[in-house]
Amino acid sequence: MSWLWTTEDMIAAMAGRPFGTLPEGITGISIDSRSIAPGEAFFAIKGDRVDGHDYASMAMANGASLLVVSEARLPAMGRLTVPMIVVEDVLAALGRLGLASRERSRARIIAVTGSVGKTTTKEMLRHVLSPSGKVHASVASFNNHWGVPLTLARMPEDTDYGVFEVGMNHPGEIRPLVTMIRPDVAIITTIAPAHLGNFKNIKEIAAAKAEIFEGLEPRGHVVLNRDNDQFNFLDRTAQSLGIEHIHSFGQHAKAEFRLAEFNGSDENSTLWLTIGGETLEVALGAPGRHIAENALAALGVVRIVGADMQKAIEALATLRPEKGRGKRHRLVIGGGSFTLIDESYNANPASMRAAIALLAASEPTGRGRRIAVLGDMLEMGDYAQKVHTDLAVPLLAAGIEHVWLAGAEMAALKESLPESVHVEYRENTDELTDYVLNSVAPGDVLMVKSSLGIGFGKIVAALLDKFPPFVDTQREF
Repeated sequence: MSWLWTTEDMIAAMAGRPFGTLPEGITGISIDSRSIAPGEAFFAIKGDRVDGHDYASMAMANGASLLVVSEARLPAMGRLTVPMIVVEDVLAALGRLGLASRERSRARIIAVTGSVGKTTTKEMLRHVLSPSGKVHASVASFNNHWGVPLTLARMPEDTDYGVFEVGMNHPGEIRPLVTMIRPDVAIITTIAPAHLGNFKNIKEIAAAKAEIFEGLEPRGHVVLNRDNDQFNFLDRTAQSLGIEHIHSFGQHAKAEFRLAEFNGSDENSTLWLTIGGETLEVALGAPGRHIAENALAALGVVRIVGADMQKAIEALATLRPEKGRGKRHRLVIGGGSFTLIDESYNANPASMRAAIALLAASEPTGRGRRIAVLGDMLEMGDYAQKVHTDLAVPLLAAGIEHVWLAGAEMAALKESLPESVHVEYRENTDELTDYVLNSVAPGDVLMVKSSLGIGFGKIVAALLDKFPPFVDTQREF
């Protein structure tokens, strides 16, 4: 049996004490009693809303071979017969296990942060590094104070490349996470006004993202977006910390990993990357210039860590957008079909502009329309009205004539759009969902985007539930 951890090593790393007859080892780690697999350890983390200890019996019923519980809750666990490791604080113990995982690993570790594109770049790195070795990467957007230690603790000892996403919405949040990860390569995808309500200005956002430099391994590498206005600040900050290997990507003439040319279409795109004195043609299985920019960073990392560049480029041709991040669905309606672009995972001013550009590049069929279905961008603070009003500029520049809106903040955008744009506004997501379901027509292209808390995923789910997927029965012989 190949163990993720032996229980002996877990006890030593977490400063825990065994309770009951422990198995020799575990095959995985879970904090969700519903999805735990047989042979895994269940860590009973106490969160803001729920306490994992309350679900220990469910975890056991679903096959957990081991529970990690706190000393204070042990009396309540007495009726359970499953073996346990008892610790003072479960989340802190998970952090110590994550540190032990990093200590034992020989993998090249990459950490990704940025205002936009973190998860996409992380998944792209998983994709391009897989042909060169065993990759371990964050699940979904596990990028916070519990997601990072969980991802670290789950990293198998024989991993070749570890890819970690690091998020924040306040100053000081990245520093402890990157100290755990200790990356060999740190990427900042871009700096944009996300979570602007928690910062005085965009320079403060850049300074918070720059905390990722502080955990970099000696002789480590930094990869920065040369096209971003905060590049010089980030470059100086890295240099002030004694970091010698600073790389850049983008369209800028001085970018080390440079976008020489870009050609996009509805479903995919092609870019030409100048790197190391040669220009490489790269086919991407996903549309959007912002995706191409993420690919520059990913291929730059391939070069830095010495992975196989040709295999990485071949892998990008099979890349597909993920749920909530540009995934496309062609759905049957009436005697035809329409296209749904699912951008519902999250939103800030920069990602809104990228999604609007994606919609603009998409071609409706017949009498179809390009329709932007937009909801509030959260955590904008005092800037909320301005950033929502400002979305009128990219919408008009892209020629989007149909805009369907919901949310208190989107009322500002409604007022700023001219009469030439057909605007439908509803106060909440449920009301807009009803309108979308009854108003979409054959040939339309709908792009759905909002901050996660607004719940526009409900609109996507309702569309997928009502309209069946289109199956192309045409074949070339």
